[in-house]
Amino acid sequence: MKLPFPGRLLALAVMSSLSLAMPFSAAHAEDKPKVALVMKSLANEFFRTMEDGAKDYQKAHADDFELVANGIKDETDTGNQIRIVEQMIATGAKAIILAPADSKALVPVVKKAMDAGITVVNIDNRLDPDVLKSKQISVPFVGPDNRKGARMVGDYLAKEKLKAGDQVGIIEGVSTTTNAQQRTAGFKDAMDAAGMKIVSTQSGNWEIDKGNAVAASMLNEYPDLKALLAGNDSMALGAVSAVRAAGKTGQVQVVGYDNINAIKPMLKDGRVLATLDQAASQQAVFGIQAALKMLKGEKPDVDADNVIQTPVTLITQP
Repeated sequence: MKLPFPGRLLALAVMSSLSLAMPFSAAHAEDKPKVALVMKSLANEFFRTMEDGAKDYQKAHADDFELVANGIKDETDTGNQIRIVEQMIATGAKAIILAPADSKALVPVVKKAMDAGITVVNIDNRLDPDVLKSKQISVPFVGPDNRKGARMVGDYLAKEKLKAGDQVGIIEGVSTTTNAQQRTAGFKDAMDAAGMKIVSTQSGNWEIDKGNAVAASMLNEYPDLKALLAGNDSMALGAVSAVRAAGKTGQVQVVGYDNINAIKPMLKDGRVLATLDQAASQQAVFGIQAALKMLKGEKPDVDADNVIQTPVTLITQP
């Protein structure tokens, strides 16, 4: 049946609006911002948990942004992490969520990203505020109070298992990272307050094998050692092995930081006394949320120090 003239005009208008809507939808899909999550070593369970949390969040908000997640081979591979950030700049990321392997060395490439108009949010390990200031840039930090968290672990260790004058050793993360420095400071705060004797502080580079080697060295050099305080759970795993190899299980206490799954059986049977949960699965999510706000021209909910502080919880034997 042939439509009357007004009807034909209406049909043409409907068809025209449909043809316009299709390319608009495609354009809308292309306009979704690409958010790059650049982490430290994915060999560390903490960062795999962080990545899983970010991917779950993106699936639940698939219309809001695209996610590209990447990490380096080991915690000290600063050069490769810089290359990953440069790649994200070149491939059109609108925002970069960065857990830097080094608090100072990553600042120049962060400035390069910001000069290219990319929003940058710092998570996990804080970029050095003085170096940021020297480059005349400001980057919000999303993460825990590492000093406070380590103090909580150290206080629990001192109260439950040590007495004044006991010898302890600290296994630090990568010494050029702010979070390693802050955790060591927190452990020292707790040990000093309780009157313990810190006989050695050495870097285990956040890694199981290096943590094991450092722990073994300390146990050999200080036969009266009563505790090893590890800046993350990977190094704590290495310390547990060293304690066992030295025949001192139950005599030398081990504490960690991160609450990764691998540490949980050890908490249960006492090989590890305590650790600290810092919401691994949510830390990148908080960073993504801040970046999406900034991309809309909104200010993230930072404090006076440009920090969004995430929660910490002491974890002990279940």
